[in-house]
Amino acid sequence: MLILLTNDDGVMSPGLKALADAFQDFGRVVIVAPDRNRSAVAHALTLESPLRAEEVRTDLFAVDGTPTDCVNLGIHGLLREMPDLVISGINRGANLGDDITYSGTVCAAMEATLMGVPAFAVSLDDTAHQGKNLPLAARFSRHLAAHLLDNGLPEETFLNVNVPAQKVRGMRLTRQGKRRYGDVVTRKEDPRGRSYYWIGGGDLGFEDIPGSDCNAVHEGYISVTPLHTNLTNDSSLQDLSDWQIPLT
Repeated sequence: MLILLTNDDGVMSPGLKALADAFQDFGRVVIVAPDRNRSAVAHALTLESPLRAEEVRTDLFAVDGTPTDCVNLGIHGLLREMPDLVISGINRGANLGDDITYSGTVCAAMEATLMGVPAFAVSLDDTAHQGKNLPLAARFSRHLAAHLLDNGLPEETFLNVNVPAQKVRGMRLTRQGKRRYGDVVTRKEDPRGRSYYWIGGGDLGFEDIPGSDCNAVHEGYISVTPLHTNLTNDSSLQDLSDWQIPLT
């Protein structure tokens, strides 16, 4: 068994270490992860500059690129055989609802799926990684991996897993929810009076949608959400079928 691990928090993240420790007797574990925090880079792929991969120790590579780069480079450049499974995480902070469009963690799993390798992303709703549920998230990932390898996944499907910070009441199979973002841009001035901006401020909320990943984690359940690499909104094709757009 060959397991490829990655993340977007960086190769030295506690979440990645917890995941690696949980899989040590599962088979060969190879870590290919960014050399620094690359959160919120989504599905970015480095095309205009070369990538460097430093082998920190045997089967642990630090890459000066994105999570997607790491999966691509790991499968096509660093490994001599296809991995049986790719796991991305354990992310510092949840990836719920609309977060998945930004998340390097989730998009690393998507990249593996595009290459035909089963994959899932796992995140913990605890930005400090100081809560008691990091070991639980690692154990759950191991159980999920075993089940996934035994039963497989539907075509072009990968999983997004989120573990609550509070006491875990169980697991729910969920659908993507809807985030509510607050004031996400903060303007400040430097000592010379010039403006600069921080993106990412404001409190995160969510819409109350029964069966969603947001609701599940809020209620103390691990959410497991199947995602699809094909982004076509099939239900809208019929609604838009009478569109006639002039060419000139």
